[in-house]
Amino acid sequence: MGGRQPEQHRDHREQHRERGRALPAAVGALCRALPPRARPAPDILRRARFDRPQASLDFWRLLYALLKQIHGGKWTESDAIDNQIRFVKSALWYHGYGRPELYELPDDGSAGSRELLLAFSWLLHRLGLLEQLLARNRVKTGDETSVCTCEDDLPNSQQSTTETAPECGLEDKVDVRYLQWLNGRLRFQWRSLHAQHQEQCKLLHKIHLFTSGSHVDQNLGHFSVTETDLVRQPENYKQLLQLLESETLQLEAFLEWKQLELVYWQWMETVLDNMSEEENMCKSQNTHVEKRRLPEVTSCCPWADSLTGQIDRLSRDLMTLHDQLHKLVTHRKAAWCEKVKAREEELQKGGFSATARKVQESVELKLLDITRLCAPKKNKMHGSCRLVLRSKHPASKMGFGQSVSKEPVSAVSAMEVTRELQMREASLQRELEQLREECRHRLDEIAEGLDGMICISP
Repeated sequence: MGGRQPEQHRDHREQHRERGRALPAAVGALCRALPPRARPAPDILRRARFDRPQASLDFWRLLYALLKQIHGGKWTESDAIDNQIRFVKSALWYHGYGRPELYELPDDGSAGSRELLLAFSWLLHRLGLLEQLLARNRVKTGDETSVCTCEDDLPNSQQSTTETAPECGLEDKVDVRYLQWLNGRLRFQWRSLHAQHQEQCKLLHKIHLFTSGSHVDQNLGHFSVTETDLVRQPENYKQLLQLLESETLQLEAFLEWKQLELVYWQWMETVLDNMSEEENMCKSQNTHVEKRRLPEVTSCCPWADSLTGQIDRLSRDLMTLHDQLHKLVTHRKAAWCEKVKAREEELQKGGFSATARKVQESVELKLLDITRLCAPKKNKMHGSCRLVLRSKHPASKMGFGQSVSKEPVSAVSAMEVTRELQMREASLQRELEQLREECRHRLDEIAEGLDGMICISP
């Protein structure tokens, strides 16, 4: 038994040394897998582990740049640091990060590098930060569009954020005419955006049509906008080649990170252990100080008898309130049963058929939605898809000798996506009409209780 313990200690020390040697490689791969414009130095993470204030500003800027890219916004290094910190805090709150110590950090970026390291690691694990950034910053050589035929269910993090977010009301009343003006402006901008998108689709269709049969890959058959621009301006290929090489290096770093990811999380466990030890030490010191400051208490307590009497009186009062509450609940339950019985008699006399018709329509709509939701999922898509022109006519009729081969199995036609979106639109429209009808009934009930006022339902 005496010889086994040193061997176990020796194995533990060797594992610790191997982990220490692999940690710089894991941190380096993580930093190289991040976008070039937001790529930190590996030393920043090491300094943040020891809560060095010198790393706080760099970490705030890093999180600002990464979250800006996740939310599709533009960022510049000239943004004020307090604006960057406020944006990072709001974005983390939106994604459901609930550690209060982060939101208590000062807005000048003078402290909190270890808290920011925890938030950064949380984003890596919870949101798949690297995967999202790689997908957003991917070099796109083809013509793509975003397609989503999924349901509009919110993630759990957003639901919890919505439930726990503080309510913020308007300090002053807002004029209805101003809201109408904003609504009209929004509609105008939406129509302008839709018109621009239609024009872009027409130009894109012309490019695909005129270059049909020219592509080497017969599954595509035509050039994209980027490829057409390279044909017209061949000198631009150097910039595209540099972007592709940078993306290749980033993907290689991501693969290396996935192999060493476990080492990083083991390192983060040691960071959490150090934090918990420091918190326990602070608590014990505070408790020791409080004990030293406590005054000496005499053995006799003259106020104990009066406190006991007060507790007895409160107990009797609580029992009395409990009996009164039980009687009130019984009385209201009987009144509610009488009201329900009277309502049943009214429905049986006259309005039962109309009410039954509305209930039947509502049930039919819900059955349609349930049938659609329970149907086998076909062609559910989410993300970017490449646009490829498919024509029913052969390519020779359009001036090209080559014909386009059959589309791959994984492809989906625009007609199917349009049909799926139309079904979703019809379901949402029915739900909207039902909500409007409920609002009208509610407004009518409120208007009946207002004397001397005429209300016109919308």
